[in-house]
Amino acid sequence: MEKELKEIIEESRKSLKKAKEKIEEISEDFSQETGEVWNELKKRLSGVEDKLKDAYVNFEDKAELKGHLALMEARDRLEIIKESTEKFVQKADTKAQEGLDIASLKAHLAKMESGDLWDEKRETLSHMYAESKIEVEKLAKKAGKEINTIFLKLTEII
Repeated sequence: MEKELKEIIEESRKSLKKAKEKIEEISEDFSQETGEVWNELKKRLSGVEDKLKDAYVNFEDKAELKGHLALMEARDRLEIIKESTEKFVQKADTKAQEGLDIASLKAHLAKMESGDLWDEKRETLSHMYAESKIEVEKLAKKAGKEINTIFLKLTEII
């Protein structure tokens, strides 16, 4: 299970990198305002990337619980920004920046702080892990696959 999760994490990291590179290629044509939104999205995607990296390192260090939690947190962080990122990519790709609702995206990005939520979830999941390691492993595996699927879809849009 650990090897499979590490492979899923690595695939997700590669998909994320590819999506960011493709968007970065077209970012030269962004207006200043659109560029600002892209920079904010990059920060959020970097947070997801950091959590994926944490998950991978934790699995290598045999800190399974931390690895599972980091992977699930990465998935939750991505889910929070998924819709905004997809809208941004679709509009940016078609160069229809005038159709991009910058104010709406900025407002959505501003309220996407999930740290407090994860402090609470981490405690609950730690308790769950103690009771049912297999169930938590399944959740982590599912989260990793969902992350990769989301990044692959974003890459296809571009």
